Amino acid sequence: MAEDKIILTRDGLVGNVSKVTVGNSISRILIIYGLLAAGLIYFSYDRYVNGNTSMAIFFGLIGIYLIVGIIKSRKNSATPVIDRKDIKKVFYKSGIYGLTRPRFEVEYSDHGKIKTRLILLPGTGANGQKEAEKAVQIMKEEKLLWE
Repeated sequence: MAEDKIILTRDGLVGNVSKVTVGNSISRILIIYGLLAAGLIYFSYDRYVNGNTSMAIFFGLIGIYLIVGIIKSRKNSATPVIDRKDIKKVFYKSGIYGLTRPRFEVEYSDHGKIKTRLILLPGTGANGQKEAEKAVQIMKEEKLLWE
């Protein structure tokens, strides 16, 4: 019974690449971000020791930014199927033109843990706004969207 589940697919080139590289878990990408953050912190320290304070601050800030992103993303999921009964809340976040894409954030229970699945919508350019409005309307009709 498909009505009891939300099934998310990954289409196109980016979707196919993410299926291969990430799969249904975000742990691989968080490990990569962690390695990048460690490298940036090392470069920051190295630049500081060598007297290049401006580059040390630059690398350090980017490393810290990645670490904060890792901490925030620990509860995120890439699962393609969510049982409707497990959904706790669905929020709509509008995108910032040219910076971020509009998205739904689906909070659901996964074996007793609250997880978040991001559903990215088309960008705000071109037809993206119309597609986002359609998606919001569908979520409202399905009584999933929290206002």
